[in-house]
Amino acid sequence: MLTERQLIILETIIRLFTSTSLPVGSKKLVDETNIEASSATIRNEMSSLEKMGFIEKTHSSSGRIPSLKGYRFYIDHLIQPKQVEKDQIVMINKAFGNHVRQMDDLFHQSAQLLSQLTSYTAFVLGPQGKTSKLTGFRLVLLNNHQVMAIIQTDTGAIENTVFRISKQVNESDIEKVTNIFNQHLVGYSLYEVYFKLQNDIPLLVEKYASSAKDMLITIEEVFGQPKEDRLHISGKTNLLDFTDHMDRKKLKSLYELLDNELDLNRILSKATQDFEVKIGTELNHELFDDFSLVTATYKVDGHGDGIIAVLGPTSMPYDQTFGVLEVFRKQLADTLLKFYLE
Repeated sequence: MLTERQLIILETIIRLFTSTSLPVGSKKLVDETNIEASSATIRNEMSSLEKMGFIEKTHSSSGRIPSLKGYRFYIDHLIQPKQVEKDQIVMINKAFGNHVRQMDDLFHQSAQLLSQLTSYTAFVLGPQGKTSKLTGFRLVLLNNHQVMAIIQTDTGAIENTVFRISKQVNESDIEKVTNIFNQHLVGYSLYEVYFKLQNDIPLLVEKYASSAKDMLITIEEVFGQPKEDRLHISGKTNLLDFTDHMDRKKLKSLYELLDNELDLNRILSKATQDFEVKIGTELNHELFDDFSLVTATYKVDGHGDGIIAVLGPTSMPYDQTFGVLEVFRKQLADTLLKFYLE
């Protein structure tokens, strides 16, 4: 259990380091806090925080920097979202005040704006991706080379897609595939369905409806990117500001990951809270060890949840990032609701 003085010291070290990127020493803490104690006393408190793993000493300075444990504690217990600057609010209001003709345009512009506001890599995922569930599925054989897939979700949306098949498929196998889908996929979110189509379902189709197995790749694509689910990314090059230590091969792998929408959807779709921060190794991917992913959900009444997120260094100013995301998600949700009502 940290004392009140230790809490103040930890919060101040994180606040100063995330704004200046400079290690924080005891003299700076005396100037920046109202703690009535000598530099020696504060140094002793810093040593205690270091022993507990909340801060670390750098090789180049006598000052301290936050550890991943320190950041985690700060985010879970101490953070207070910072008020957004007036000029940023003006930018957000202006961007969302424009008339939206295409939803894709709105998401694309939103990702660009969020990246510009934070100077990080930004992600915007449209509503329904996390919450829309499959309630019905049907395959209809139109002729020897065409099949219609009919998908129904719990929002009442029905999507029909006609696709070509390379060879004649046994009609009874078409019915078996429909039954497999309704027995094993109904009730799951569209993202879960998409992943199951790559793992569980092919084995069942191979076993019970082998003549229809070649259709699965096409059906995957039908579920893979519903119109409102497209993931928009902006500011990939911003990562270059935080990857000086990263070798060329690893940097290339990082950019390839950002180009893989499936992997990104898996990472983003795991967000379950209103605001969520994954720091370094918490992202369970070695390419993200030096980064933090901050995600925020937004709700559009009657149309489900969406996600906005930013990927930046572990030393990002979290209070400022939280403030921007809070204002941003409210404006995006309001704009989308107006679009749906038009």
